[in-house]
Amino acid sequence: MLSLKLPRLLSIHQVPKGYREQGILFGYRPPRSSAADCLLSAFQMTNETLNIWTHFVPAWYFVWTLVGRLRGPGGWEDPQARPLLAYLLTCCIYPLASSCAHTFSTMSTHARHLCYFFDYAALSMYSLGSALAYSAYIFPTEWVNSTFHRCYVPIAVFNTVISTSLSCYSRFLEVERPGLSKASRTLAFAYPYLFDSIPLFYRLYMCAAQRCTDAAILLHYKHTALAFLTCFIFASHLPERLAPGHFDYIGHSHQVFHVCGIVGTHFQLEAILTDMAERQGRLLPPSPLPSALQTLGSMGVCAVVSLAVIGRCSLALRFLTEPLPREKPHGH
Repeated sequence: MLSLKLPRLLSIHQVPKGYREQGILFGYRPPRSSAADCLLSAFQMTNETLNIWTHFVPAWYFVWTLVGRLRGPGGWEDPQARPLLAYLLTCCIYPLASSCAHTFSTMSTHARHLCYFFDYAALSMYSLGSALAYSAYIFPTEWVNSTFHRCYVPIAVFNTVISTSLSCYSRFLEVERPGLSKASRTLAFAYPYLFDSIPLFYRLYMCAAQRCTDAAILLHYKHTALAFLTCFIFASHLPERLAPGHFDYIGHSHQVFHVCGIVGTHFQLEAILTDMAERQGRLLPPSPLPSALQTLGSMGVCAVVSLAVIGRCSLALRFLTEPLPREKPHGH
């Protein structure tokens, strides 16, 4: 009955290699869809539908949170709030970019690559937003104003550029060397996360050793557990790899990856807000807060360089050709 409702859906053998997902056998949209068809597909049950909505809906929660903070006391004029607002902005951008990428990725082979270039750049910017918030609110007291603290955000800016570059480059390896492509993309996002989390890991270790009672620690544990689970699911293609064809529409790894990532971001936000309030309430040594120019400057530098990387990779797409297979009639 499902195939009768969606006659345009294709099997894995009817789409090019670059469109195929391991363990997902059916539910693919035609590789040369129009923009209108792509938008309409968000309201059909394809293997991308939940990928679209699991990021589109939560994005508006973060937009609502950001707008509420901007309209609250101080807003952008409050130096204490600027790193939080920058972080919240990236929380809005990365799921929206992901949702758009999944929506329009079947317009053409080149459009597919371009969509995901922007998706990766937005995710890399989110790692910088996390670093800005961590630097301001979650650094261990004994590390505040240390050399590492002063170098932390500049290194995060560099990591963001490397992450965008490596993840975009990985798409050129996708057809011929899919294993290396996947490993490169996983490394591109895992490394910035691990670097950003160094002060957090230290706090978690010290808290476990000293049995501290910081209110934010449990939230940080939840976020960290979900972050590692998200990485594992992304790299493993579970559960569809164990039962190909059984999770084509609901429950495949990319959907679970989206849900775990968004829930993890929610816990991360709650932990940052808790640390921010606790640090201010206990009058702990203040972190060196960046000025508005420094905050916007680091975000702006990364945005400009990321756009340059996307532009360079887009030009390289001219030399990337991939013939589309002929669509076979359903039932053959």
